[in-house]
Amino acid sequence: MPHDLPQNSAPSRRTLLKTGAAAGAALVIGFHIAPRRALAQAAAAPAPNAFVRIGADNSVTVIAKHLEMGQGSYTGLATILAEELDADWSQVRVESAPADAALYNNLLMGPIQGTGGSSAIANSFLQLRRAGAAARAMLVAAAAQAWGVPEGEIAVSAGRLAHEKSRKSGTFGQFAAAAAQLPVPGDVRLKDAKDFALIGRDLPRVDTAAKTNGTAQFAMDVRLPGMLTAVVARPPLFGATVKSFDAAKSRQVPGVRHVVQIPTGVAVVAENTWAAIKGREALAIQWDESQAERRGTKELMAEYRTLAEQPGNVARKRGDIGAGFAGAAKTLEARFDFPYLAHAPMEPLDCVVRLTPSGCEIWAGDQFQTVDQLNAANVLGLKPQQVKIHTVFAGGSFGRRANTVSDYVVEGVQIAKAVRGVAPIRLVWTREDDIRGGRYRPLAHHWLKAALDANGLPAAWQHRIVTQSILAGTPFAPMMVRNGIDGTSVEGASNLPYAIPNFQVELHTAKAGVPVLWWRSVGSSHTAFSAEVMIDELARAAGKDPVDYRLGLLKGRPRHAAVLALAADKAGWGKEIPKGRFQGVAVHESFASYVAEVAELSVAGDGSFKVERVVCAVDCGLAVNPDVIRAQMEGGIGFGLSAALAEQVTLEGGKV
Repeated sequence: MPHDLPQNSAPSRRTLLKTGAAAGAALVIGFHIAPRRALAQAAAAPAPNAFVRIGADNSVTVIAKHLEMGQGSYTGLATILAEELDADWSQVRVESAPADAALYNNLLMGPIQGTGGSSAIANSFLQLRRAGAAARAMLVAAAAQAWGVPEGEIAVSAGRLAHEKSRKSGTFGQFAAAAAQLPVPGDVRLKDAKDFALIGRDLPRVDTAAKTNGTAQFAMDVRLPGMLTAVVARPPLFGATVKSFDAAKSRQVPGVRHVVQIPTGVAVVAENTWAAIKGREALAIQWDESQAERRGTKELMAEYRTLAEQPGNVARKRGDIGAGFAGAAKTLEARFDFPYLAHAPMEPLDCVVRLTPSGCEIWAGDQFQTVDQLNAANVLGLKPQQVKIHTVFAGGSFGRRANTVSDYVVEGVQIAKAVRGVAPIRLVWTREDDIRGGRYRPLAHHWLKAALDANGLPAAWQHRIVTQSILAGTPFAPMMVRNGIDGTSVEGASNLPYAIPNFQVELHTAKAGVPVLWWRSVGSSHTAFSAEVMIDELARAAGKDPVDYRLGLLKGRPRHAAVLALAADKAGWGKEIPKGRFQGVAVHESFASYVAEVAELSVAGDGSFKVERVVCAVDCGLAVNPDVIRAQMEGGIGFGLSAALAEQVTLEGGKV
C-alpha cells in the first residue's frame, strides 16, 4: 500500500531525501536520476525520489514505483537497493509508491509513472543502487560518531554495523534515527559487480509468503464499509452506444441499488457481484449501432491481404532490394496471418473507487498510475493530486492494465460519480467482459519475399506488415510514431539481426474499429515468428542446417549467436533423437534481451503433435535474480505456445 512520504521543500536534482520520522520509521532516503533528455534541465528538475525506509525495528522497506503483477519486479527492485545497503534480506519489505510522476516517473516514459516495456529493473537500477549506498553511508557515519571511530573502519553486513578493533556492533534500526540527522552525502561509491552478495542469487521472492498465506492484497480483496459492486452492460459491437434502456426489471432484482448510464454502457450497482450480474441480465437496452464496426475478422483479413499487395510506408531500408531480387538465384515468398488475441490475465479487470470530500481514492493493480490518476481527475473535475492511487498486486496484465484511456478505472470513477458518491464502488469485469471488451493484440498480416544468391545466402529481404496502430492518438505517439510508422508495429522486423545486404521493411497502418493494445512482447509477438519461419525456409532452400545458417548470418551479432549456440548445444541439436521427434529453432532480441529456443516435438501417425520440451537460452544482461528470470521464461514459453497453437479472438458481423 502507498504511504505519504516526506519530502524537502526545494530539493535539487541529485539531492538525497532524508528525514527523521517518529513511530518506527527512523530514516527515509531516496535518490533521483533525471531521464536522459532532462539532464540539461537541472533548474526545472523534480523533487528527489524516496525509495527506502529503515525502521527502528530493523525493517528495511523498499518503495517500489513499479507494479508487481507476477513478473517479480518487487523482488528485483528490492534486491538492487538491499545490495548497496548491505541489508539483511529477511528484513526487507516492499511497498508500492504513491502516484506522483515528479517523484516516481519511469525514466523511459518521460513524465509518466508506469510499468511496461520490460523497463522496471533497467530504469531503476542506478536509482536504487545509489539510494541504498547513500543510506548505508549515513548509517556508517552515525555509528562512527556514536563509537568515536573512523568511518573507514566500520564494516556493514546483513543489516549490522561492526567495528572490529573496539568489538562494537549494532543494527540498522539502532542507528537509523541518528543517521537521519546527518548531512546527506553528495556522492556515493557503488560496489564493484564482483562484490555483489545479493544480486545474482536465487533469493526468495518478497511476495511469496503473502501470496501463499492469502494476505496479499489484490483489488478484489479490498473491503470498504458500505461498498457496492458494479458491472457494466456494454454494446455487442465496438463503436455502438446506448440509444435507450429500460431498467424496471433490473431494479426488481434483490440487492440491486442503482442503474446508471455511463459513456461505455449501462452500469448496475448492487450489494454483491451476483446481484449486479443478475440485474445486468434483466436490462433491456437498445443500441445505436450507426457508427459501429461491423466487419468480421475474415473481411478485415481479406482487406489486409489486399493492402499487402501494394508498397507500404518504408520503416527501414538498406541497400537496393530491386537489384538484390534481380540477381537472385532463387526467390521465396510467404504470408502469415495473426489473429486478435486477448490478454486474459488470471485476475480480470477490477478496481475500487471511493469519492471523498477532498477528492478520490482508487485501489487497483495499477500499471500506469499517473495516467489513470489524470484520467480519473478529468472525469471528476479535480486536480490530479486530489486523486490518490493505491497500487495493489495485479494478477497478471501482459499489457492490458496499461492503457492510456484507463478504461476500467475510468468506468469505476464514472459510476461512483453517477451515484453521487453514496458508497465506495467496486467495478468488476467478468472473464466474459474481458474477452469481449477489446484492447486486443492487433490483427496482422505479413508478406515476406526473400532472394538467395548462388551460395544460398540471402541477397534481398522484403517484409511488408499490415496491422492497426497501437500508439496512434495516445500520449506515446510523439515518442514512438515517426513519419507515420508506429514503432510497435515493426519492432522485431525492422531490426532484424541477420546480415542481409538488401533489406526493406514496410508498413500499412490499417483502420478498424476494434480497440487494440500492446500484448506481451508487443510487435515481436508476430514479427519474430514470421521472420524466423522465413529464415528456416531460406535455410531449407539453401540445403543448410537451420542453426548453422543462422550463425553464419550473425557474425556481427555476438549476443544473438551466443544464445543460439548455447540453446542448440543444450538441446542436443544435430544429435540423434528418437524416431518421430523433430526439432525447430529460433533466436530473437526484444527489449534488450536475447533469447534462443529449441522446441522438440513428437508427431503421431495421424499427424497430431505434442511439444515435448523447449530448451531456452536467455541473455538479459546482469541477472539480478536468476530464479525470477527462469520463471519469466517458463511462463513466456507457455504463453507463446498457447498463442501459437490455440488462441484467437474472432469477429462475425463485428461481434466477438
